[in-house]
Amino acid sequence: MRQPLKRWVVLAVLTVCALAVGVTDANAHGERAQEPFLRTRTLHWYDVAWSTDKMNVNDEIVVTGKVRVYDDWPVNIPEPTTVHLGNATPGPVFVRKASYLNGVPMIQSSGLELNREYEFRIVLQARVPGRHHVHPMINVKDAGGLVGPGKWIEVGGSWDDFKYPVTTLTGAKIENLETFGVGNVVFWHLMWAALVVFWLLWWLARPLLLPRNILVRSGTGEGLLVTRTDTIVAAAVLVATVALVIIGYYWAESAYPRTIPLQAGRVKLEVPPPPENKIKVNIERATYDVPGRSMRLALKVTNNLDRPVQIGEFATANLRFVDFALAAAAAGVSPSYPKELVARSGLKIDNNAPLNPGESRAVKLEATDVAWEVERLTSFINDPDSQFGALLFFYDNGQARHIATIGGPIVPTFVR
Repeated sequence: MRQPLKRWVVLAVLTVCALAVGVTDANAHGERAQEPFLRTRTLHWYDVAWSTDKMNVNDEIVVTGKVRVYDDWPVNIPEPTTVHLGNATPGPVFVRKASYLNGVPMIQSSGLELNREYEFRIVLQARVPGRHHVHPMINVKDAGGLVGPGKWIEVGGSWDDFKYPVTTLTGAKIENLETFGVGNVVFWHLMWAALVVFWLLWWLARPLLLPRNILVRSGTGEGLLVTRTDTIVAAAVLVATVALVIIGYYWAESAYPRTIPLQAGRVKLEVPPPPENKIKVNIERATYDVPGRSMRLALKVTNNLDRPVQIGEFATANLRFVDFALAAAAAGVSPSYPKELVARSGLKIDNNAPLNPGESRAVKLEATDVAWEVERLTSFINDPDSQFGALLFFYDNGQARHIATIGGPIVPTFVR
């Protein structure tokens, strides 16, 4: 029996080694792991731009754009009544120096309204060299972080050169916040560690668990387990602990007389008006062709504007399906925008002739791309409600853009 078992063990080890050869570093930080309903029915990010894609340590990058809060927010997660604007990166590779929503500094939390649109601006300073995936992100209380589109940013230079100078409210200048106060932190950690180690070593020199148990059971431990010297040492350690706390408190009060506690308040944003709703879109049927990796929509579009419009883009879960035959829509895709988020096959529309004012038309859209699989968005077919949300971009004859929010149930099909 030993020979077959040995062969199986060797085979298992070789299999693991073979699999390990193909292992590469993890990219990004798991935004594709979020459920599709979170990415299609919560926040819709668009016009996102990064001021640069190559920089050095200490340089700044500005991420700007707009985010629309979906009106049919999923009922199984809390609404965005308490949120915080931030950035999603693979660790603290950037310092967030400033963030704004509709021009208001987002030092504290705020709240967002459904069916509203907000402009954001995030200023980051490069800290660690490398190739980092940078997203805007809004954290929703009790729901977690909802990330926008991400872009790879190349950061050169050396981490040792990173400097973060700060001027405090009192006018004091800190040359580098990265290392400010580290000496005090190390000192107090060593101080308390020394006290703890002394206390442990003192009792380790005494009888340990089994000898103590034997003495207790035999009834002969009186005066042996805790001696008079032990009591004196314990009292001295207690006095030293209290003294260190008092001394540390008064030292901190004298060294830093003006302190501000961590802020837990909220900043109030002026509620923006609802987005225009002059182009009405009704979804008559929505299907997802599983083998063909294609979302197909049958829509009824009514133009209530005073000028004709055409469909230019379909966007959901940070993916963009663009009708490149429409010049205004093609011009809206920056050459520096992440190419993996723009479907190469574009958006197919059965009839994209200008829709005149007051006219209604049945339109069929087809958004086909392998990105549905790559971005792990096809699992929405397994959701109990199987619904999606998206933005539909229209362009008028003056190349002005109009946005309609669409969404509803979607049915998977497995036969082409």
